Amino acid sequence: MAEFNNVHSVTEMAEGDNAKRSFHHGMFLEPQEKKRSMKALVIKQAKKTCSCSPAKAKDYVFSFFPVLQWLPKYKLREYLLGDIMSGVIVGVLLVPQSIAYSLLAGQEPIYGLYTSFFASIIYFIFGTSRHISVGIFGVICLMVGQVVDRETQRAGYDLEPAALGVLVSTADYGNTTVSPVNQTLQRLLCDKSCYAITVGATMTFIAGVYQVAMGFFQVGFVSVYLSDSLLSGFVTGASFTILTSQAKYLLGLNIPRSSGIGSLIATWINIFRNIHKTNICDLITSLLCFLVLIPSKELNEHFKSRLKAPIPVELFVVVGATLASHFGKLRETYGSSVAGHIPTGFLPPRPPDWNLIPNVALDAIPIAIIGFAITVSLSEMFAKKHGYSVKANQEMYAIGFCNIIPSFFHCFTTSAALAKTLVKESTGCRTQVSGMVTSLVILLVLLVIAPLFYSLQKCVLAVITIVNLRGALRKFKDLPKMWHLSRVDTVIWLVTMAASALISTEIGLLVGVCFSMLCVIFRTQRPEAPLLGWVAESETYESLSAYKNLQTKPGIMVFRFEAPLYYINKECFKSTLYKQTGVNPVWVKAAKKKAVKRRLREKEVGSGGNQTSISMDFVSEPLGFHTIVIDCCAVQFLDTAGIRTLKEVCKDYGEIDVQVLLAQCNPSVRSSLIRGEFFKEGEDHLLFHSVHQAVDYALGAQGHGGTSAAK
Repeated sequence: MAEFNNVHSVTEMAEGDNAKRSFHHGMFLEPQEKKRSMKALVIKQAKKTCSCSPAKAKDYVFSFFPVLQWLPKYKLREYLLGDIMSGVIVGVLLVPQSIAYSLLAGQEPIYGLYTSFFASIIYFIFGTSRHISVGIFGVICLMVGQVVDRETQRAGYDLEPAALGVLVSTADYGNTTVSPVNQTLQRLLCDKSCYAITVGATMTFIAGVYQVAMGFFQVGFVSVYLSDSLLSGFVTGASFTILTSQAKYLLGLNIPRSSGIGSLIATWINIFRNIHKTNICDLITSLLCFLVLIPSKELNEHFKSRLKAPIPVELFVVVGATLASHFGKLRETYGSSVAGHIPTGFLPPRPPDWNLIPNVALDAIPIAIIGFAITVSLSEMFAKKHGYSVKANQEMYAIGFCNIIPSFFHCFTTSAALAKTLVKESTGCRTQVSGMVTSLVILLVLLVIAPLFYSLQKCVLAVITIVNLRGALRKFKDLPKMWHLSRVDTVIWLVTMAASALISTEIGLLVGVCFSMLCVIFRTQRPEAPLLGWVAESETYESLSAYKNLQTKPGIMVFRFEAPLYYINKECFKSTLYKQTGVNPVWVKAAKKKAVKRRLREKEVGSGGNQTSISMDFVSEPLGFHTIVIDCCAVQFLDTAGIRTLKEVCKDYGEIDVQVLLAQCNPSVRSSLIRGEFFKEGEDHLLFHSVHQAVDYALGAQGHGGTSAAK
């Protein structure tokens, strides 16, 4: 039998009159019955997951390897030219950036080229986005470099030569009795660059495992906690740290890299302490490269609509600087620091160092989260722009495998990069075939051209890295517009940026996430809660504080609470309701009780007349309204504290003869009210589907009650 599925009418007989007066019609909906129990749903899902058929296996393989879906449908004549052009251009731009960002990650230049090569191939197989460019990203390189420097210091690679000699002689004398010395010496058998890539590859492997696990358990929702303002602030803050880490190369200073909390300030202090050791040749080279790169980049951006492809200024600068350094013998004459020998070909694959996993497992967590968050957000942004869809979980698999597989081939962590993706899109990219073309360009460099960069000064690579930070640093120009749009987002941006720059990148990310969540909590803790007025000749009610010319119904107050009602804001709900209505029912009840007690005392002592009548007048003083309608349209959910608060409000106002009606409750709130036994038997009709319906009911009830009372 259906409950409340027809129109429910409330009627009452007027005294001395047999006519029925129907003044309200309340509509109630019958909830859908749950057809299956939770156990049945679990069993069904388990059978669906565990069952296997040829068609299902084929679908699984095609979804796991998206290349099998789109490559057979590749339109050769329509797509090939654009993919080749964009692939070649991105490859040409990627070569100098890969070498430059290797320094940022604490690695030799060859490992940056390896990373870019393998990342493009693997994403070609597993990725679902047609446009993003996966490879080296500055912020990720910075985070990897900080861990690499820490671990190389722990392993003893920054010891002075004299100290190393003592270690060697001690090891010879003590043979195997001094295990710590032997352990350090054993590590030193692998030189610093070898150990650095071992640390980087091990952390890359762990970050990739985390990302694949996120895809498997479908926890992509974690990225929703990284808002656009948070990510932007994080990248800008990290850009200051990147700039600081590269400043020593601009000046040709040989100082240790600071890490940990406050590394940015510590680095600048160290730079100014050693400023007198500046290499004039490196400084002049840096200035000349800035004078060429910055105007050229600006011209590229200014005329990008007219240029079919951006001018590869970075490549020209690298070639010119390498030739100048080689023929000018800048290393031999002035002591300039150069890239050094870059071997050709590939090193044999080697597994990560499993003993290092406990040291880097925690550091890999923020790297994994940042990597997949940037990759997923960029892939979704360009998919929406070009009218196709991407799978977020598959993107996590793709970026995870872009880290797991290359970690066996001397690579470090990768993710999507916005700058190269924009270049890729603007130069005619149609599919990830362009990524394969980019890999071929890098392969050519690896097999033939790489040794020619031996004389390239490190200060040139530092300039390339810093110039590519312009986009992140330009965000300061957008602050006034951001402040105008959302002050909360602006504050989140500033806090995340400052924490990432001044404390550390990992802690800055954590501070940003915590602060943004606190902002959400604070906004629900003290939300807007206006009184509403009626828009004439309509059934609409809007805020009296926001709009003019609204009307109010006599004796009725309409109150809207614009947030979920739960344990954090329950007191705010009550205090705001009391303030807006001007009546605190607890105080009114207390005042009535006090007045009654006073009247009784006056009667007992024999005082009469005027004092008693004054007390009676006070007790029966009217409140100015008889009904409160609470508009619940913005209340997304209730918890037990919220239900209890509504019960208390209804009870307290009921004791001073004010009825409370609820309107526009969503199904979740209605279900919570029913489960929480909010309604007493026969009171279900006090829940309304619109404010207008509730107000009509209150007016009819009061008018009818007033007529009956008069008779």
